[in-house]
Amino acid sequence: MKKDLRVIKTQESLRHALLTLLKSKPLESITIAELCRLANINRGTFYLHYTDVHGVFKHYFEVIVEDFRRSYEEPYYKTNFTIENIEADMIKIFYHVEKYQDFYQIIFDQRIPMMYYYLLFDTLRSFIKESIKESVLEVEHGIKIDYLISYQTNAILGILIEWHRQEFKTPIQELNQQLIAIVSL
Repeated sequence: MKKDLRVIKTQESLRHALLTLLKSKPLESITIAELCRLANINRGTFYLHYTDVHGVFKHYFEVIVEDFRRSYEEPYYKTNFTIENIEADMIKIFYHVEKYQDFYQIIFDQRIPMMYYYLLFDTLRSFIKESIKESVLEVEHGIKIDYLISYQTNAILGILIEWHRQEFKTPIQELNQQLIAIVSL
């Protein structure tokens, strides 16, 4: 079923306004009135879609996370979860970050509260956990899964933060090759 174009435009306006406001203040300080004013919609329209500002953030975050999940899982599906067979052009995470660059600039900004980072960390960690074969690692290698998952999550986020620090200038294909080289060590 197709979504109403007016609904899509309203949600896009609200997301854009929210991202603009998040660059200068924390989520808790943003009011519905200023969000509506910046999005150029009235409060009645806002309440048709959301109950509060957190709802706008939550909805946008869910959209981003779902796209991130697909980007993360795609090379695994293409190789039947055999990481050794992943090739650089199969990696889609950096394309995802480029698509939502405005969001990630806020998340990785040093002036922004760490709660946004941890929200992203916990979400990414949850779907990394789904892709790991826990029993083999614990029995054969004595690796505690929670530490491994946190390590892998921080490794991915660390590369994304470094890309952010370099103002997203490194080409995606080069990042894909770097990631393959790192994973192959």
